[in-house]
Amino acid sequence: MAKQSAKKPAWVVDREREGRGKGPERLWLFGLHAVRDALLNPDRQRFTLMVTKNAADRLAEAIAAAKITPTVVDPRQFKPPIDPQSVHQGAVLEVAPLDWGSVSERCAPGSAAPRVLLLDRVTDPHNVGAILRSAEVFGARAVIAPHRHSAPETGALAKAASGALERQPYLRVPNLANAMQALHQMGYMIVGLDGTGDMDLDPALRGSAGVPLALALGAEGPGLRELTRKTCDRLARIPPSGAFGSLNVSNAAAVALYAARR
Repeated sequence: MAKQSAKKPAWVVDREREGRGKGPERLWLFGLHAVRDALLNPDRQRFTLMVTKNAADRLAEAIAAAKITPTVVDPRQFKPPIDPQSVHQGAVLEVAPLDWGSVSERCAPGSAAPRVLLLDRVTDPHNVGAILRSAEVFGARAVIAPHRHSAPETGALAKAASGALERQPYLRVPNLANAMQALHQMGYMIVGLDGTGDMDLDPALRGSAGVPLALALGAEGPGLRELTRKTCDRLARIPPSGAFGSLNVSNAAAVALYAARR
């Protein structure tokens, strides 16, 4: 006899019915940092907050600020509609994705010389989350990635970003090369990071202090696609001190942002 699947809670069934064929796309954020920052973000559209008593106590100020009524669940019955392996810390929040606007709106230099990151086929949400944290720390104007072959906004990405997703613009565009051309038209210099680059990073950044700068990074292994490479003004490498010369893409982004700020 086949084993019957566990019955979904009524509130989950109601939410699924509401979401069919209408309303904004929804996702679940999880973990105390990600949920707290989403509750404190006035631009975040929120639907359902599900917490344990302990998490509710720890998030009390954020819950009050968001003016949302949480569903408090016994820890033994806490089974949110997320991957069971996710480390949720007793807090999940159903939200709509953030809308950061267009590249032209977000990255227009104005009187400043902003820094922007371009991600080419970086699909690991943990890497993108870490990159968003570095981008926030070093004051990047935006992180730009293509719709296809990039990490979408998910609970895993938000948790890896540890709250930075709520503050650091993450723009996913239809075509990365077109976005790069738009940046060129706005006066950006684009430096691609590639292990086969013909100059080290510091020399490649000379002359960028007073101009808008975009740093392009590719996925580990394949690196930048050919069209992305051709659209860059310069290709640079982060010089290793020894024989082993490969950095995780999120570490490379942090190094490049720090070098650009210097």
